[in-house]
Amino acid sequence: MQIKKSLFIELFGDYPTIRILDFLLTERELDFSISDMARNAEIGRATLYRIWEQLIKNQIIMPTRTIGKSKLYKLNIKNPKIKKLIEIDDMLILEELRSNAEKQKHKIKVIV
Repeated sequence: MQIKKSLFIELFGDYPTIRILDFLLTERELDFSISDMARNAEIGRATLYRIWEQLIKNQIIMPTRTIGKSKLYKLNIKNPKIKKLIEIDDMLILEELRSNAEKQKHKIKVIV
């Protein structure tokens, strides 16, 4: 069984940076360790470490707190570029919801 890719990944491509962005956009209010981000974005930790400096340098993520030895990070929703990505992600979700609602409406008309 193949898992359906998110609309964000379908639009921008299936790349490690896009997977991280997709995950963080979905969970934008929460903070995560590096390991949690890699696992949830379904990329290897080594891959995440390769793009980590780019994520920090471009202020895509920001540190939030430290728990024990783990540092937690979250999406920097104050970054103007991230704000635009949030708009795009939300638009994609709304478009999909409208499309699904229209399909359901059509099915109901066909049944009646």
